Amino acid sequence: MTNADFNLILDPSLDKFKDECGVFGVYSNSPLDVAGMTYYGLYALQHRGQESAGIAVGNGETVEVHKGLGLITEAFSKYDLEKLKGHVAIGHVRYSTTGANTVENSQPLLANSKLGTISLAHNGNLVNAEVIRELLEDGGHIFHTSIDSEVIATLIARAAKKGIENAIIDAMQAIRGSFAMVIATKDKLIGARDPNGIRPLCIGKVDDAYILASESCALDAVGAEFVRDVKPGEMVIIDGEGVKSFQYSENAGCKTCSFEYIYFARPDSMIDGLDVYTTRVKSGSQLYKEHKIEADLVVAVPDSGIPSAIGYAEASGIPYGIGFVKNRYVGRTFLAPSQEIREKAVSVKLNPLKVNVEGKRIILIDDSIVRGTTSRHLVEALRRAGAKEVHFLVASPVVKYPCYFGIDTPYRSELVGANYSIQQIGDMIGADSLGYLSIDGMYKCFEGKEGFCIGCFNGTYPVATPIETSKDHLER
Repeated sequence: MTNADFNLILDPSLDKFKDECGVFGVYSNSPLDVAGMTYYGLYALQHRGQESAGIAVGNGETVEVHKGLGLITEAFSKYDLEKLKGHVAIGHVRYSTTGANTVENSQPLLANSKLGTISLAHNGNLVNAEVIRELLEDGGHIFHTSIDSEVIATLIARAAKKGIENAIIDAMQAIRGSFAMVIATKDKLIGARDPNGIRPLCIGKVDDAYILASESCALDAVGAEFVRDVKPGEMVIIDGEGVKSFQYSENAGCKTCSFEYIYFARPDSMIDGLDVYTTRVKSGSQLYKEHKIEADLVVAVPDSGIPSAIGYAEASGIPYGIGFVKNRYVGRTFLAPSQEIREKAVSVKLNPLKVNVEGKRIILIDDSIVRGTTSRHLVEALRRAGAKEVHFLVASPVVKYPCYFGIDTPYRSELVGANYSIQQIGDMIGADSLGYLSIDGMYKCFEGKEGFCIGCFNGTYPVATPIETSKDHLER
């Protein structure tokens, strides 16, 4: 067993898709600790990225930034926050899909322009970043990071003589891919979303302050009221005059990433009119309609499979119970022990609750299977705990294709669903049966909203993508 395999066993979340990041911004006309508010907003978005965090604050004259590696609590001290004074702030938590995990690649980024310093934080991926980067380099520009977000910041800074609004619109029309971004100047907060709305962004309000955030749960964290989602192809500018909206691109229809509802977003968030928790419970109910199994207990892979397991239990009448106890103190820097111990320590992150599963027929529900490595170990753990049968159900369709829009996905050759049949995957993970939610069934759970990006399931993307052999363009 390799270190990588061992780490997957330790933490099942490592065998999941990873979202790139979360963004947050605040503008206030009255005295307010905007850096502190951004800190707590990012804390609520920590699930979207744990590699680095940063906050930039505009004070009417310039923009100051502080960033660091690790969780928001590791990247900031009380002293760091106290230094950031102003009335406009943006923040970012990052999981890198492009560029190495270094402080230089952390966001927000700063760019100097004729209008002064501009700061930018970006969630998503550009599929034409490499082409634009090469054109700018040919023109003499020197890049300081290896992330595609710097391409956006550079385009805005170069066109700043047109005014900040037109400069951003020009940049938005040049780039292709997914993006939800927040931009701070010395006296404005600006948000923009890609024409397909693949990555989420919403607006909130608390007292005299306006908020922009990747998810509505961040608004709740700072006591803000949800106002609305930023529309696909929309730019909003928030300053002393209030909120102005520009539709910089023809609305191509909202195609929110379906994995926001399946896994990425916190269950207490509302995204583009859909309650995340409700859609996950519905997916469990739909799983029962598609896969009716006789069993004694429904259990979940914590925490992402819990709402779907509850939905399945409610629909089937089979009791829901705790199947695994989660060790919440295994951090990102857990050290793999010696080979001798490593072979025995297969339940460090999740341990089966023997008293609940022994002698029973178990339905185990997870939100998705990417590589399948952890699924096999979870099934084995239930059998060792005495489960008579283990039926594995997945509350999403089969993942067959990579994502190019802000999710860290393996090559297709590493996706178990792209290379094996459902029967073969079931045999590989050792389950008595394996069932996935159908694409049509998934759409039924998304009732009330039309349009999603489901490229990872069917290979059809809302934006033209690079051929897979050039997937390395995302990592310079």
